[in-house]
Amino acid sequence: MRVKQAEKIRVFSLGGVGEIGKNMYIIELDEDIFVIDAGLMFPEDEMLGIDKVIPDISYLVERQERIKGIFLTHGHEEHIGAIVYVLKKITVPVYGTKLTLGLVEEKLKEHEVSTTAPFIEIHSDCEVTFEKATVTFFRTIHSIPDSVGISFHTSQGAVVYTGDFKFDQTPYGMNRADLGKMAQIGEQGVLCLLSDSTNAEKPGYTGSDTTVAQEISDVVYNAKGRVIVACYASNITRIQQVLHAANAHGRKVAIVGKSMHKVMDVAVRLGYLHLPEKTVISIHDVDQYKDHELVILTTGGDGEPMGALARMAKQVHKQVNIKEGDMVIVAASPMPGHELLFLKTIDALYRAGANVVYKKVHVSGHGCQEELKLMLNLMKPKYFIPVHGEYRMQKAHANLAKAVGISEERTFLIDKGDVIEFRNGQARFGGKVPYGNVLIDGLGIGDVGNIVLRDRRLLSQDGILIVVVTLSKEAKKIVAGPEIISRGFVYVRESETLLDEATKMVTNIVNKCMQDYVIEWSSLKLNIREALNQYLFEKTKRKPMILPIIMEI
Repeated sequence: MRVKQAEKIRVFSLGGVGEIGKNMYIIELDEDIFVIDAGLMFPEDEMLGIDKVIPDISYLVERQERIKGIFLTHGHEEHIGAIVYVLKKITVPVYGTKLTLGLVEEKLKEHEVSTTAPFIEIHSDCEVTFEKATVTFFRTIHSIPDSVGISFHTSQGAVVYTGDFKFDQTPYGMNRADLGKMAQIGEQGVLCLLSDSTNAEKPGYTGSDTTVAQEISDVVYNAKGRVIVACYASNITRIQQVLHAANAHGRKVAIVGKSMHKVMDVAVRLGYLHLPEKTVISIHDVDQYKDHELVILTTGGDGEPMGALARMAKQVHKQVNIKEGDMVIVAASPMPGHELLFLKTIDALYRAGANVVYKKVHVSGHGCQEELKLMLNLMKPKYFIPVHGEYRMQKAHANLAKAVGISEERTFLIDKGDVIEFRNGQARFGGKVPYGNVLIDGLGIGDVGNIVLRDRRLLSQDGILIVVVTLSKEAKKIVAGPEIISRGFVYVRESETLLDEATKMVTNIVNKCMQDYVIEWSSLKLNIREALNQYLFEKTKRKPMILPIIMEI
């Protein structure tokens, strides 16, 4: 693998550190730019009304002629969910395994995005050669087939990104990890390792998917009525286990959820999912079968299962609702930050009369502490950057690195935009690059920013007060109003005195301003806002958003 000397290597993240999801990592070899993954993140609680969050790629857009390619590790939303939006802005080659590219192409169709970017299929034995790097791949075990880690072999050593991984000694199906290749990369010399930190706080080993298959089969066998299984749409391993369990116990499977249909169609077409003969039926045909003959496999919007289950429990789902005697299998773990919603949904399912199984029927696709140590020992990196996790997870991963002999000076806990620069095999902090979030709300991409979110938060906390007044400039008097409209602040019928006083206050302010020839609308609005803010806070200890609307005749 002879490559040209790279004087300067820069490694940084535009997303995926200090958070779960939104993975995007950049490796620069002098002028050449390599992008790893392009994921999205589901919104945090304070992002009111936001549907998805993707990385700000302004840095890449300004330098797109230098980009050699986008390398995708696997087909989960946190790693490919933003690719549609990225390819709208830049046209560069996209490298990925067969299943990953199949899912990306399906996303492009769904969003009606056409691109001339070449899609280049890779596998674990591929080598892609560039002037200053040879890129190789190694198979990893994760909760979706065709997952790979990526090595950039440079003149200073390899820069390795593990992707999401675990070491399952009894993997389900054809999933296998390239342990030998990982060890070989480590022997050849790893300059820097970027490794998945999701489960770095959890001791021991992640459970095996093979034991989960048996648990699901046992639950299906023992169930007296319908079995409803909820899982992530992209968890093809779990979907295959449910299909096999249903077929083994003489049940038909009906699929609910557009995202699951799309993922399954791609996986079946490419040979990664096998449908037992005459097992899958349409959801519209379930009435033709008895309850003990049915398994219903479901997911929610964006492939996230809990939203669909919550609607079923509340009896407001369009196709399936929970009834007494149903057995519900929640084959998914809650996303970090959404644990409360998860437990509330379980509670609602019990209230609706279902029996719920949500333990032992799911294992993580991410390695726990002993597996993370094994990866570190296999790779033996000179420098280490924990990625893909919130800061506490990165910190826990750094502690594991220290335990296996990587000193604190050689471990970098980075935030988004932090650059680690390598020259002559030595690392140092190399400044900062622009980074940020792009918020997606409905069809709007990036049109909701911090100011809009701040306004939404204010509206959610103390409500809004709208003051409408009509003036005649010539007569210098109020023609109509002031009328005060309250939404989310106080209940009008029980607060008439408060609003009457506020109305009188606005009348006095407007009349005084007209007499003093202060007829600038901005000054008038400011006076109304300031006076009402003070008065309402004194009376209620609340600060509603106040919107004066002044009309002129």
